[in-house]
Formats: sequence, structure tokens, C-alpha cells
Amino acid sequence: MASIYDSGLDRNPANHQPLTPLTFLERAAATYPDHTAIIHGSARWSYRDFWRRSRQLGSALAQNGIGKGDTVTVMLSNTPAMLEAHFGVPMVQAVLHSLNTRLDAAVIAFQLDHAETKLLIVDREFSPVMKEALALATVRPLVIDYDDPQHGADAPYPKGERIGTLDYEAFVASGDPDFAWSMPDDEWDAIALNYTSGTTGNPKGVVYHHRGAALMAYANTVHAGMGKHCVYLWTLPMFHCNGWCFPWTLAVQAGTHVCLRWVRAGAIYDAIADHGVTHLCGAPVVMSALINAGDAEKRSFSQTVTFNTAAAPPPEAVLAGMADAGFAVTHLYGLTETYGPAVVNEWHGDWDALDKGPRTAKKARQGVRYAALEGLTVMAPETMEKTPADGETIGEVMFRGNIVMKGYLKNKPATDEAFAGGWFHSGDLGVMHPDFYIQLKDRSKDIIISGGENISSIEVEDALYKHPAVASCGVVARPDEKWGETPLAYVELKPGKAATEAEIIAHCRTLLARFKCPKAIIFTEIPKTSTGKIQKFRLREMARKS
Repeated sequence: MASIYDSGLDRNPANHQPLTPLTFLERAAATYPDHTAIIHGSARWSYRDFWRRSRQLGSALAQNGIGKGDTVTVMLSNTPAMLEAHFGVPMVQAVLHSLNTRLDAAVIAFQLDHAETKLLIVDREFSPVMKEALALATVRPLVIDYDDPQHGADAPYPKGERIGTLDYEAFVASGDPDFAWSMPDDEWDAIALNYTSGTTGNPKGVVYHHRGAALMAYANTVHAGMGKHCVYLWTLPMFHCNGWCFPWTLAVQAGTHVCLRWVRAGAIYDAIADHGVTHLCGAPVVMSALINAGDAEKRSFSQTVTFNTAAAPPPEAVLAGMADAGFAVTHLYGLTETYGPAVVNEWHGDWDALDKGPRTAKKARQGVRYAALEGLTVMAPETMEKTPADGETIGEVMFRGNIVMKGYLKNKPATDEAFAGGWFHSGDLGVMHPDFYIQLKDRSKDIIISGGENISSIEVEDALYKHPAVASCGVVARPDEKWGETPLAYVELKPGKAATEAEIIAHCRTLLARFKCPKAIIFTEIPKTSTGKIQKFRLREMARKS
């Protein structure tokens, strides 16, 4: 029987609109048109400028045939162009695909083809690898060069040649600043595409929708404590889960984006001191750089800066060092499939009074669900029964809610597997504590998180096996003070064959991006089961002792 509250009370344009982060920027520009939205070196953009340029970008895309469901790929640093793409691309109902700037040409080519890229914007710093990737790819997108004026003489990497047919500034200038942009037809429409690290075979394309992006923006505002006109420093790559959705988040409170092309301690301290930065996100390597910076690089500042980190829990000494330097660290956890961090270690004030051991144990936990996430649990994946909240029984961490991806692009089997039983299966193993805080215990897919980037041990092992002297190998994570974790390779050579550590690493660099290559090679007999399967747990034990 229909409820009395359903009769004659229908959805209509006056009472129901699709959720989208695009309206956040529109509101900020109308309410605070003169407030600084973006700082990039000596350049400044007001919210009026940001809104106008985003609309011009959308208009230029439309003039070049880009529309609903088309993929616009960008390979950009943390620059204003990347921020503009987060709004201009979805304004024409197209989908933003942000490439990891550290990838090699073969992986880039795969993503371009798989995403069916129609238009490509590429920073000249990355034009050499992109030129190689385009030669390997089947698609032939319209290519636009982005020539960043802040890419100065002190840049650690040079500009490459122009490989496009248009310049980004000219492209934007060709657009209409009064462009009649489009709301999504449905909040379920795709807004962004991000690829996983490819734990087995090719990476999977994770599809985000407008609803999830909007809700994540609200959740970030709450859980990061972002007040009116907060100032956010871009150390986290915007290509990583769309910068955890912070490109959309800041417009909610009309905050200021401070762009940073390269993560260097001196530049971070300068930005914090000069621009009054209140928030930033980053991996342990950023914390290490800040704590270990020389006196000439450090600057004093009066405000406490919220530092959100989503890698392994920082050691107590690192947290103490960050606190002494003026930073308050918030520990987060999530995956590409959950729009970035969807779990937060909500800290209780009375925990500060605990002894070091119990306090460290509390800090080591990943935490509880974001307000925008409807379900977070630990289950036995075979039975889909929840594990007891005893802090000991290991199961798989699972998510459910509106900040979980639509699914994997053109990969229904993987999507169905990930959503089996009505929950998203993270592949991470953990426990549920009595107070319902979760804690990770292992990674079921042997992912190594180095400097905030995922590295597949399987991919590295595949490269090692291509060396003619390698008979058997296993790659595991080894703790690293700077990067959090780095790949460590155990290699067993073929009888009568010889190879040095340097030769093996050099071989890997011909097949993998440099950050994926093993940082050390240990030649040894590889432990195996009676059936010949490599015992990864033994290798992990060896790595912890090495």
C-alpha cells in the first residue's frame, strides 16, 4: 500500500536536483568573487577568475566535439590547469581521466586506449613519455600542450618539446566565459576515471559519479576540519584519486588552493609561512622531508597545520616531530575505489593521557567510517559473516555506501567480484576492535605502498623473471623511514648463471617506472611449499629482519 507521503508528492525540478560538486564552485564565485581561489607562484586567481576560466574550458571542449561520456585525459602536475579540468570537463558531461605522472609509456598507452581518450592535455614536463605513449596507442586524441609559466630555471626536470596542435592558454581563451554549462542528467553519471595499480595484468579503471564526488567534498570538509576560507597546500598529487576529491572540496568553504609543482621541504615551509596554509595531505615521505629539513629551509609559522596522511600509521617519533613543528596529523584510510580516504582515526582527547604503548596502539588503527560512508565492516569473504569485534579475528575489510565507485570500466567480471554479496571487497585484511575501529593487518594482494603510490609485487616479479639469469623471485615490502615502504626483491639465480644487484635493478628500470623498481636485491634460495609455491610470508619475515 502506498504511503500518504507518496501520494501527489513527486520529484520535480523545484525539489530534486542531481548532486554534483560543480555547484560548489558556482556558489563560491557568486558569494566570494574577489576571494583568492588559487595561488601558483606569483600568480593569483580569484573565484571569479576560477569560475570564468572553468566555463571557458568547458566551452572550448564543447566547441571541439567533447560531450557526454567522452573521456578527457590530462597529464598534469599540481597546477591551476588541473584544478580547472576538475570543473571544466564535467561541465560538458565529459569524464576526467587524470594520469599518474610517474607511469611509463606502455601503461599510459593502455589507459589511453582503454579509456577511449578523445582529448588530451599534457604538461610539457611529461611530453617525452607522452610522445612515446601516443606512438604505442591506438587512439588519436586532440592533444593540447600546457606550458606552465612557473616551470622555471630551478625546475628539477626540464620542459619537453611541444607535441600538441594547440596551446592550453589559447584553447581556454577560445571558450565563452558565459558558457551555458550542463548539470549532469543524473547524479549517477560518471565524473572521473582513475586507474588502479594493476595488481594482476592491466590496471582497472575505477569510475566515480557526481553524487559520490559531491558527498566526498562534504565529508572532507567535516573530517579535515576545513573552516571558512581555509588554505590548502597541494602536496598530494591531484592525479591520485582526484586528489582525494579536494579539488572539489575547497569550493564548499571558498578556500584557497596553493599549487606546488614539486614537493620540496623549503617550498612547503615557504608556502605555509607566506600564505597561511591550514591544511595539506601527504604520504610519510612528506612528513620525513619536513622533519628532516635543514635550518635554512625551515620557516616559523603561528597556525597549527592539519596534515592528513593515508599511508601506514606514522611512528610515534614522527608524530612527535610533526607536533613540535606545528602540524596535527590525522590518520586516514581508503582506496581508489572509495574516492580516496573513507575511514578516519577519530581521536579521543582522553587517549592523549595513555601511556606510550597503549597510545601508539590507538594511533595504529585505521579508524571508523566517514560520515558519507554508510557501511564499514570486517567479514569472512567466503561466508560474508561479520567477524567478532575482538581485535583479533582477521577478515576482509568491506565498504558500502555512496562514496564507493560505480564499478570498473568495461570489466563486469571484476566489478561483480568486487561487489559480491552487496559489499565492496577491499582485498585488505584486518580486524574489528570492540569499539568498532578497524585495523589493517595485511594486504591480501601484496600491494606495496611507497610514498603514497601503490606498487604491485606481481608486476615487479614479472619484470624480474624476464632477466635471463633469474630462476625464482619474490618481492615484498620493506619498511623505509622516508617512503614508508619500498620493494625488496629476493632472487634465486639459475644454475651456472651470474648477475649483480646493479644489473638486476638496471634491467627492471627498462621495464618499469623507476619508483616501482626494487631498491635492493638479496640473492638467496627462495622458500617454497611442497608444491613449489613461493612462501611470501617467509620472505616478509626475512625482510623485517634485514
